[in-house]
Amino acid sequence: MTDFRVNMENQQLQIWINSSLGEETSRRLVAEVAACGASLSTEAAALESAVIAFGQPDVEVLLRSRTLRWVQLDSAGYERYDREDLRHHLRGSNLTITNSSQVYAQPCAEHLLAMIFALARQLPGAMAAQTGDHSWPMVRLRAESRLLQGQRALLLGYGTIARTVAALLAPLQMELCGYRRHPDGREEIPMVGEAGLAQELARADHVINILPASPTTRGFCDTEFFARLKPGAIFYNIGRGITVDQEALRRSLETGHLAAAALDVTDPEPLPPDHPLWTAPNCLITPHTAGGHGREKEVLLDHFLANLRRYLRGEPLADRILG
Repeated sequence: MTDFRVNMENQQLQIWINSSLGEETSRRLVAEVAACGASLSTEAAALESAVIAFGQPDVEVLLRSRTLRWVQLDSAGYERYDREDLRHHLRGSNLTITNSSQVYAQPCAEHLLAMIFALARQLPGAMAAQTGDHSWPMVRLRAESRLLQGQRALLLGYGTIARTVAALLAPLQMELCGYRRHPDGREEIPMVGEAGLAQELARADHVINILPASPTTRGFCDTEFFARLKPGAIFYNIGRGITVDQEALRRSLETGHLAAAALDVTDPEPLPPDHPLWTAPNCLITPHTAGGHGREKEVLLDHFLANLRRYLRGEPLADRILG
């Protein structure tokens, strides 16, 4: 990435960054930071004395820092920071950590809708015919297509991305339900906790995994989970790959218990060329592209700058996750 610094006499606010923004977006960041009278550095050592960090700072530095007051991650995921020692440190400090969920909510939700529509209208089957034997499987694909109106979708996890997904699904006249370990009653759609999950899995036509990676979600979608799904359901994962037992998923596809799966995340990434999921029946895989678009870096910077203005005014920060 571009190495840039703004040097000012008697500066008070030091900002460290290791987010790869690209040359043009980085120039805009430099100008904005200069306008607010701060210094900006990409040098690793500068994190030790910074007040604000933007990107993916080293956790060990956060643990020993006495100057950092705000860290904004340039990702929606924050699994490497979801540690008890860091949480303990934050409880005794003035450090706040925010992420960039709002940046990725709309593209992830639109990507999911593309997956839902593609599988409902049998687009992978039509593409296979186009790139294969040039057959005309009209009768089969029409029969296997499904209407979304009246179908039931279960959202696993209900953060910023899931709320955007729910808003985009609502006009399709689907029945929506969400799962959280501890629903608080303020959610915009009906919710279940752990006690009601098995019943909802048996009812859902679409199960949408948006769970973050954490010790409690690792392998959450396991053999028992897939066995509880309604026969003929479709499973989607735009959350994190480690939340799914991929062998259990493959078996469910092989037996036909699952009608299809659409995955934007896997474990590991990239998925090895010889991994059995590539050839599992009715499994659509995209290479972790759900959050991306042509203006991604610009929107990411906009989000950081909006939070920077809140910080300077002493206002609550958006997308606060820790501290």
